[in-house]
Amino acid sequence: MGIHSGHRQRMKTRFLEHGLDSFDDVNVLELLLFYALPRQDTNELAHALLSRFGSLHAVLEAGAEELREVPGLGENSVSLLRLIPAVSRRYMLSKTPPSLPIDSPSAAGRYFIPRFMYETEEVVYALLLDARKRPICCREIARGTVNAAEISARRLAELALGRRSSAVLLAHNHLSGVAIPSAEDEATTARLRDALGLLGVELCDHIVVAGCEYVSMREAGLIE
Repeated sequence: MGIHSGHRQRMKTRFLEHGLDSFDDVNVLELLLFYALPRQDTNELAHALLSRFGSLHAVLEAGAEELREVPGLGENSVSLLRLIPAVSRRYMLSKTPPSLPIDSPSAAGRYFIPRFMYETEEVVYALLLDARKRPICCREIARGTVNAAEISARRLAELALGRRSSAVLLAHNHLSGVAIPSAEDEATTARLRDALGLLGVELCDHIVVAGCEYVSMREAGLIE
């Protein structure tokens, strides 16, 4: 107990004084698990996690059921590991002032990239904007294996009219890691643009996100 206690304190002191740059991935997980397993040597469990999932980011992106399959990982540890990406995402979202106008592709990219952090499914968001391009609300309108043709123009129109939105900005993620709009993305964008246009609501852009990269379909000349 005394040996473990001394080791833990040394690890914590090392982190506070030098940050994580001097830690390898095993050390990072070992340190993190201290707070879920206060009386257990967490080094072996950290190795088991990396062996099972292959990398630190894969461990932190694993689902609760996958994590429960790792021997020795209890509910406290599962909750803690699932909390890390959720808090990271919330932290990044909180850095964007809610009233800041989204009036350029770069502003749209900064707004949406955090929303797709750690996502393992395809997601489509609709950001409703007022006349000054300030956000009214952001709503998830599709999730899962998204067939772009199934994104409902009627639902999007009702959402825009219900919140008295002057413009809509769409965004979705590509799990392939390549933020290049597909032909289906282009066709769906044109369909939704036309439907909103009949109501006097502008579809001002469609942002395709892959990791930390994004493409503005308007900037790429794909929205007239």
